[in-house]
Amino acid sequence: MSDKKTAILKYDGKEYELPVITGSEGETGIDITKLRAQSGLITYDPGYGNTGSCTSNITFVDGENGILRYRGYPIEDLAAHGKFIETAWLLIFGELPLKEDLARFSALLTAEELIHEDLIHHFNGFPSHKNQPMAILSAVINALGSYHPELYDINNKSEFFLAVGKIISKVRTIAAFSYRKSIGRPFVYPDPELSYCHNFLHMMFSIPFKQYDPPIEAVKALSLIFQLHADHEQNCSTSTVRMVGSTQANIFASVSSGICALWGRLHGGANAAVIDMLENIKNGDYTIDEYIAKVKKKECRLMGFGHRIYKSFDPRARILKKATHDLLQHGFNDELLDIAMQLEEKALSDDYFTERKLYPNVDFYSGIILRALGIPVAMFPVMFAIGRMPGWIAHWYEDFSNPNTRINRPRQIYTGETPRNYVPIDFRK
Repeated sequence: MSDKKTAILKYDGKEYELPVITGSEGETGIDITKLRAQSGLITYDPGYGNTGSCTSNITFVDGENGILRYRGYPIEDLAAHGKFIETAWLLIFGELPLKEDLARFSALLTAEELIHEDLIHHFNGFPSHKNQPMAILSAVINALGSYHPELYDINNKSEFFLAVGKIISKVRTIAAFSYRKSIGRPFVYPDPELSYCHNFLHMMFSIPFKQYDPPIEAVKALSLIFQLHADHEQNCSTSTVRMVGSTQANIFASVSSGICALWGRLHGGANAAVIDMLENIKNGDYTIDEYIAKVKKKECRLMGFGHRIYKSFDPRARILKKATHDLLQHGFNDELLDIAMQLEEKALSDDYFTERKLYPNVDFYSGIILRALGIPVAMFPVMFAIGRMPGWIAHWYEDFSNPNTRINRPRQIYTGETPRNYVPIDFRK
């Protein structure tokens, strides 16, 4: 007799034995891969909140206890001791890099920071006014693949390493050029002498004959933002990348689909909504007390509070709260911070929010930090996309490397019309 755990489903007088899968952190799930074939039944789970779409070795999230780990490493340790590029290597290749790994990776990112001059003309197809940087980012990342057709089909680890370097490096160049296009300023090319985050800020804010040299605190804060957003297991955009990748779509098209999914206000646009909320309070549309009262009446939402996964606290928010104070103590003042702190204090002292476990999430503080760095609100989801790129690539490759990966194809419960006869147009009423 097998000692493997199973679950029994009883339906219509019959019993079906379903395997139980246990993860390395004790998570359990019922394997229903053969449920329809055996019973004719499927499961119904709108939003996939209770559905495990895959097994993964990349990121562990325990929402009940506020735990986030990349490849087993607590996010608190990585934020305290590591940098974004080191974290990117960890997520994509599975282990913390050795010195020679990090040197080789950094050299590749420097070598790949420029984009093909013909690709620059792609930006001209977008309007200069009321520009959407995310539209440019997704389109140009997708088009990037056509300039590297040899990487459409990844055949070995060397090709994958090269594709990783191209995407991770060029995404910041494309993002900075997207911003410059939106404000009608000339593109500023990357400087090979600068670090990853420093280089991005240089391309964003330098002007001809006047190079922007950000304080080290700004560079560290940006690296931290990218680190904390680098992966978050099977969120909407990551699941999109894996689903598109399951068709054997190339890596450029797959991560581009993640950018499109991230664009949504409830995903990558959430921190922009926090700034909008704080701006409304600052402009006198509501007092803090009035806004909280409207939230309790369900007339509006308290943006940046609560999380679908984290039910106690968001560990990323704790890290960013401290980083926000550290940054602002170095002269990066923002008048919205006082409003944010007062709003947080009042919400956390109100039983309405604590009973519902509505605590600040990563979006509540990330928007304030980005504003302090001079990043405009339209660029907030772009910053999220740069940070999340290592996670998307890691998940794409995990599926790509799995010989058992099947094209994703969810089922549905049809609720439409039953069969009926076609009526010629002259007889329709």
